[in-house]
Amino acid sequence: MSRHFSRLIVRIVLFAAVVFSIFPFYWMFVMASKPNSEIYQTPPSLLLGNELFMHIQKVITQTNFFGAMWNTIFIAVTSTLLVLFFDSLAGFAFAKLNFRGKTFLFTFLIGTMMIPGQLNIIPSFYLMDKLDWVGSYKALIIPGMANAFGIFWIRQYCRDSIPDSLLEAAKLDGCSLFRSYRSVALPIMRPALAFLALYSFMGSWNDYMWPLIILNDENKYTLMLALTQLKGIFTVDYPLVITGALLATLPLLVLFAFFSKQLIAGITDGAVKE
Repeated sequence: MSRHFSRLIVRIVLFAAVVFSIFPFYWMFVMASKPNSEIYQTPPSLLLGNELFMHIQKVITQTNFFGAMWNTIFIAVTSTLLVLFFDSLAGFAFAKLNFRGKTFLFTFLIGTMMIPGQLNIIPSFYLMDKLDWVGSYKALIIPGMANAFGIFWIRQYCRDSIPDSLLEAAKLDGCSLFRSYRSVALPIMRPALAFLALYSFMGSWNDYMWPLIILNDENKYTLMLALTQLKGIFTVDYPLVITGALLATLPLLVLFAFFSKQLIAGITDGAVKE
């Protein structure tokens, strides 16, 4: 009896957690489907309105929505691919190679994670201006093609998941160092790379401050910058703004659903059999 009761409690808790997790997204749909006059209604209505598609049409027509989405996809995908390559390469080197200054370099790398990103804005912009990259996508992609968190994450994963004996066996079979990284280490890293890809893509997709500083051409705006055009000068149409945020969030939800499956599959595909 106690076992059935404990299972019931676990299911109730899990169901409540799911409801609390999904409710903010449902509430975005509700607010996006109502007129501005009903936003402050008390008590609030939890039922969907009938203006969602009208707001979606307004978002698309009042902003360069599809152009901005394409710009964002290009920047996010390119940045993510570069992060996966350079972070996995550096993390593998820190985990499995011995070279002079390794401890100092890794300690210095971890130390950079403690510096607030806001302190880097002015010197980074000054550097981009000297390189004549202001207004270019290069300023959004190249500075972020490697990051301390990603290197740390891959290093920890490689250290615990890739046995030295496996690399030694690959070396005896004639594999070069890069071949060992490509053919032996990368398949085992797949779960870690799936998480890093999702983390990097979301960070690039949601980035607002740096594109706002760098980009000066509306045709090159990212999605987050384009959606700011929905805000009026004197009044704010909140359902319209929330609709834009909803449309910007949906691709991330699809991406997360896809990578969650890849993450579970990668755990078994990359397992080392003793």
